[in-house]
Amino acid sequence: MKTAVLGTGGGGRAHAAKLAELGHEVYVGTRDVEGTLARTEPDMMGNPPYKQWLADHPGITLLPFGEAAAAADEIVINGIDGHNAVTALTAIADQLAGKTLIDYAVPFIYQHETEHPWPTPWGVMPKLDPCDTDSLGERIQRALPRTKVVKSFVTQEQTTVVDPNAVGGGDHTMFVAGDHSDAKQQTTDLLTSYGWSDVLDLGPLVCARGMEMYAHMHSAIGFGLGQQFGGHFGIKVVR
Repeated sequence: MKTAVLGTGGGGRAHAAKLAELGHEVYVGTRDVEGTLARTEPDMMGNPPYKQWLADHPGITLLPFGEAAAAADEIVINGIDGHNAVTALTAIADQLAGKTLIDYAVPFIYQHETEHPWPTPWGVMPKLDPCDTDSLGERIQRALPRTKVVKSFVTQEQTTVVDPNAVGGGDHTMFVAGDHSDAKQQTTDLLTSYGWSDVLDLGPLVCARGMEMYAHMHSAIGFGLGQQFGGHFGIKVVR
């Protein structure tokens, strides 16, 4: 299967590598191919330059966002940062039409000013926008009415999403939400191929609000476990 991953950060890299391992033909999308390949310094999260990573993962093709999305058969994974996702995806709406878009972006606003900041080991905790009365997942779906948007992956670090057995032998829960049952089934099937055995369908895409707002709790748990960056843990719905 030809599958696209939009974004070249750590999360996008994790999905691209796993998909290639599973036998997918993987196309990674970026805003500017030449610019991405020209970088020589690690990114803000310490990931090595993408050109170096790409050389270590032969068979993965780097393309502009639109070309990567067009190359996908059915599934596109969105790892574009939340602040820019709607604009970037709207620009390639035609290439995404008829496909399933799995969105794991968090609508964080960084370097904001607030009366009551939440200090963290890496600066002030970003704020969520939208929050409560809307979600990034819903905004993407409104912007892309011909695309089937599913919110998933967002309650875990992406390295854990692609390798659930790395935490607790895989005994934890992943969530999906969306307005298209067939797209949610495709997402669940992909998660199963990643190794997930407990996938909980939360219902319509409005439930993306809860998943996105969980991002702060995810950070808080990580801090409680002494993990300054990322979060090597799982959450389990016991029923």
